[in-house]
Amino acid sequence: MCGVCGIWSPSEDDPTDAARLMFFALYALQHRGQESAGIAATDGRDLRIVRRMGLVGQVFAEPDLAALTGRAALGHTRYSTTGGSRIENAQPMLVRDDRLGELAIGHNGNCINAREVRAELALEGVEFSTSSDTEVVAQAIVAAPGHTWDDRIAHAMPTLQGAWSLVLLTPRAMYAIRDPLGVRPLCLGRKGGAWLVASETCALDTIGATYVRDVAPGEILKIDDAGLTTIAELGADRRGLCVFEHVYLASASSSLGGSTVYATRERMGEILADEQPADADVVIPVPDSAIPAAVGYARRSGIPFREGLIKNRYIGRTFIQPSEELRKHSVALKYNALRDVLDGKRVVVVDDSIVRGSTSGPIVQLLKRNGAREVHMRVCSPPIRHQCFFGVDMARRDELIASRMDVEQIRRHVGADTLGYLSLEGMVRATGAASGDLCSACFTGEYPVPVQLELGKEALEIV
Repeated sequence: MCGVCGIWSPSEDDPTDAARLMFFALYALQHRGQESAGIAATDGRDLRIVRRMGLVGQVFAEPDLAALTGRAALGHTRYSTTGGSRIENAQPMLVRDDRLGELAIGHNGNCINAREVRAELALEGVEFSTSSDTEVVAQAIVAAPGHTWDDRIAHAMPTLQGAWSLVLLTPRAMYAIRDPLGVRPLCLGRKGGAWLVASETCALDTIGATYVRDVAPGEILKIDDAGLTTIAELGADRRGLCVFEHVYLASASSSLGGSTVYATRERMGEILADEQPADADVVIPVPDSAIPAAVGYARRSGIPFREGLIKNRYIGRTFIQPSEELRKHSVALKYNALRDVLDGKRVVVVDDSIVRGSTSGPIVQLLKRNGAREVHMRVCSPPIRHQCFFGVDMARRDELIASRMDVEQIRRHVGADTLGYLSLEGMVRATGAASGDLCSACFTGEYPVPVQLELGKEALEIV
């Protein structure tokens, strides 16, 4: 998760107020992280940063945006994967080199060899002030050989392993970088004379920018007053866009792989109806991410689509709450059921995934308390059996319900009358991509690069 965005306006006279545009772009990326938010801005001389814990609308007030003047900005919304949810780990982070000056960094992903890189840098005298792998990436760049940021970035990135979509900002240039597999999305856009990069196309749409292309996997793209320059391309034998971006992470309004996420999720629902039919009276979604899949399921099955659960819009995404205790409280507040839709009905309830199993049981109970005669749970992804090490805090493997229970045991645990999952083949087919172009390790356990199975969110707390 995490949302990153960058804006570079090449002219001092350009009227673009980068930080104000960034404020609205971050609103569009709020679904990717709810723990903290920040903006770094430059007028070409120095960098200024405002970052705090909380949602975008809570973090920034008018005085903050007034202070963040300049023609370029870097923004970030955080969802913690390495390093706890506290202010020192909030982004953008700022590092400094005595010769080259300041560098701000925003990161979406996980550097899986961060512990080793950090230990090596510490032996060289580098001091760390956070428990985030993002600081490790930044300090690796600072410590790399080279007379320019271009040189140091190009030298440092091949030493890192894992997943990263990075936006870096200096007073004179902005850099957009994706790991060689392209695990996390990053796109390039244009608004007037300004160049933009963002985790998702929905951020471009929100501020009236036009999508140009994706930042290529392995590409190190420099944006400055001279325009765009690809300063390096890191090769890889395969691609590995996270398939869970299609299932849950990305906004339904964003585009991935040439089609909207909404359309992909509709296809998932259609294929799910073919693979896991149910004899029922009504199809309802678990809002919001499963709405398109429920629409597809209803259309293919011929069972009427209704909204049986109403979401409280003031509750965040339950999946990305930073602790199990917060998730439990969020579920209790998140949904209200519509008895007149459910009463006496056999209900197909479509959800995007079952991760820990902590939300599915309460949802089934809520539906039955409000009159549902039968509840047939249908999930538009396969069972999640393996931990993610590439930027999604799915919890440890022993916390994943499908790692310790089969489908029938899960059905009994959540209290559904029947339970059916979309197959791996069906999920991949819905995306329109080849299976070799996607990372599906959370479903299969086949990681695109070797991982340390003990690596967790607190891995850098004590080194």
